[in-house]
Amino acid sequence: MSRYPLPDLNTLPDDIKAKALEVQEKAGFIPNVFLGLARRPAEWRAFFAYHDALMEPESTGRASRLTKGDREMIVTATSAANQCLYCVVAHGALLRIYEKKPHVADQVAVNWRKAADITPRQRAMLDFAMKVRERSHELGDADWDALHTHGFDDEDIWDIAAITAFFGLSNRLASFSGMLPNPEFYLMGRVPREKKA
Repeated sequence: MSRYPLPDLNTLPDDIKAKALEVQEKAGFIPNVFLGLARRPAEWRAFFAYHDALMEPESTGRASRLTKGDREMIVTATSAANQCLYCVVAHGALLRIYEKKPHVADQVAVNWRKAADITPRQRAMLDFAMKVRERSHELGDADWDALHTHGFDDEDIWDIAAITAFFGLSNRLASFSGMLPNPEFYLMGRVPREKKA
């Protein structure tokens, strides 16, 4: 269990409660991260503002050439390297859904270099993300050139790096606090979802 008890939904500020209920309506449950970070409302708002700007750039009026699957793949691979159970399970579920591949999240989390059913473009993207995660101080022109070869532009490269960096923060918050993934995440994208009546 989490080292920090999840707050009761009804005790949350109205804007945070409304967002949690919106997510519950869409997903069928409230992901633990929404409640876990709500213990500090100002930090919750800052976290999700940046999260949404990166993971849903259209919500801020910005276009991105990274697909939703690309973004979730970055999160899954780097979160696995950071040993963050919550983010691997939660974002792995979204990766399976967006890529429409029930095994891809496990493949990416365990060995994306050899075992994953991903494109050469996605491999190059993950190579760069991992270098940002591990050795960002060593990045140079050759790293940009490798991504340009696969059709990424400099704004795409910023997205890859920013997602990697942001989820480094997220991974550490989830891990130190003992945040556990909701059980619902484990089957998402593996078994068909029940249709609403």
